[in-house]
Amino acid sequence: MLEPGDPAPELTAQTQDGESVTLSFAEPTVIYFYPKDFTGGCTTEASEFQAALPSFRELGVAVYGVSTDDAETHADFADSEGLLFDLLADPEGDVAAAFGVSTDGGTADRVTFLLADGEVLETYDGVEPSGHAQTVLEDARSEFVVGG
Repeated sequence: MLEPGDPAPELTAQTQDGESVTLSFAEPTVIYFYPKDFTGGCTTEASEFQAALPSFRELGVAVYGVSTDDAETHADFADSEGLLFDLLADPEGDVAAAFGVSTDGGTADRVTFLLADGEVLETYDGVEPSGHAQTVLEDARSEFVVGG
């Protein structure tokens, strides 16, 4: 798994809208991996990132969720939960592999990365969904606000 100081991978993935995006992580970004759309912990985590999204955007931090679900399932999940950030479809596990996140059993482990300037700033492994978005937001404030 990528650790702080490691270079961020450049990757291309499909969003829930079927659009292809290429990310180099030059700009501040949170990318969080989660097991499956429409499950309890994953819904909690997505909802909390959505609630914190205005604060992330004030800091100039993009947020992406990634699971092995396909774009159509992501679209249904994003619509159901009112998510205004992109979910990246990773059915083959290529995005997870680029970050060293396990997809044993067909789903991604719950791991989050805070990135900027093309490198990993923070890695969060063994994430507890409830309260996680706030933890990442506080770390982002420390990283991206002068005197944070």
